[in-house]
Amino acid sequence: MSAVPKTLIFIPTYDERENVGPICAEILALGLDADLVFMDDNSPDGTGRVLDDLAAKSSRVSVIHRAGKSGIGSAHLDGIAYAYDKGYERLVTMDCDFTHSPSLIPTFLEAGARAPVVVGSRYLEQGSLPGWTLLRKSLTKLGHLLTETMLGISEDATGAFRVYDLQKIPRAAFDLVQSRGYAFFFESLLVLSKNGFRIAEVPITLPARTYGSSKMSFGEVQRSVQTLGSLFVAQQTNPARFRLPKSAANLDPDLVDPQNWNEYWDKKQKKTAAAYDIIATVYRNAVIRRRLEATLTREFGEGANVLHAGCGSGQVDVGLHDHLKITAADISPSALQIYQRENPRAHEVRHASIFELPFADGTFDGAYNLGVVEHFHHDELVKAFTEIRRVLKPGGKYVIFWPHAYATSVMVLNSVHYVLNDVMHKGVRLHPPEYSLVHSSKEARELLEAGGFDLSSYYFGPKDLYVQAIAVATRKS
Repeated sequence: MSAVPKTLIFIPTYDERENVGPICAEILALGLDADLVFMDDNSPDGTGRVLDDLAAKSSRVSVIHRAGKSGIGSAHLDGIAYAYDKGYERLVTMDCDFTHSPSLIPTFLEAGARAPVVVGSRYLEQGSLPGWTLLRKSLTKLGHLLTETMLGISEDATGAFRVYDLQKIPRAAFDLVQSRGYAFFFESLLVLSKNGFRIAEVPITLPARTYGSSKMSFGEVQRSVQTLGSLFVAQQTNPARFRLPKSAANLDPDLVDPQNWNEYWDKKQKKTAAAYDIIATVYRNAVIRRRLEATLTREFGEGANVLHAGCGSGQVDVGLHDHLKITAADISPSALQIYQRENPRAHEVRHASIFELPFADGTFDGAYNLGVVEHFHHDELVKAFTEIRRVLKPGGKYVIFWPHAYATSVMVLNSVHYVLNDVMHKGVRLHPPEYSLVHSSKEARELLEAGGFDLSSYYFGPKDLYVQAIAVATRKS
């Protein structure tokens, strides 16, 4: 017979003095091979003292005291961390007010044998909300509609009655969840679904709360709606934020990053998408991705071994892996982490400086840059071009997407920076400094020739809204 997974039942509490005793008794009466932990946020009604008495009477029961009310999502994250720390293999979470019936726990555990995540659903059976007013029913169904249409979650995403298989779900998955309030429930389910964890549902009946009163304030509702909007935008602009990284690229501890790109990419992962990021993402996907795919498939043959030097997040590389064998290299470990999430089919991901590439001479059929060369001075560009020439085969091609000095985007951003910094004195920088915006094909040719390339073609025009010049060069013999 297989061993029963080590199971923990977790219940957060706040002002549940009247409920903790009865719910504890009902759970223990089930006779499950499981421990029960309550987490109390210093309830003013003395819930914590009652819990201490319950824990003293049963070795199966324990209590965690927190200093104060820190949010329901924060409590669940702390409970999940506790379960991992103590070596539990399954975790059941539920509310303390009897809206979640302890009698259903065995059913949830049975479903948990078939899926790593189990959630209780109010939407699988008719009459699942007895005693609810029409307004409350309408609001909860609206919330379900929003999480389904905006986040793509078809399951009941806002309830706390769940089972997690901690043997299958890595702890790092919950580290991706940022919400500390009620939005934790739909954000955590979004993260789990985005990482491919199967989610099973168990139908539940959710009676109107009869013990105590709801703790869901209007302010919490408002914050949850705002978080829902932020998550929707983040899915469009930074989908890698919700994905677990693959195994990290081999990192070189001696590699120096003088421009501190790692800090830049760390901030990109953590901050909420601003208007600039949204516009930039739309442009990358609507214009740059199309131009990049068309150019590289034209210049490189099927299955060509190509280096993406200074790969960054690689949002627009996704469609290239069907055609090319791409090795991505960047000096920032954080950028590489994002690239791996966005591009799981990349041939290889390497931690490297564009000035000192860890590849043998003549390794690649070609190379390309996107959003890189403008951040270096001319003498640095010649050094980088020379190093890229070294790792290319004779006759290998080098494609550069090179922002133009008179690009529409440059004029717009210069205007925005003027308003933010010279007029409003905000001291804001929307992107890293750009030292080498290209002015002409003559300038591009001279720099590339100094690095050992012949300029084959140069385009700057309406096809990409006058933003990127596209320079194609060939390695000199």
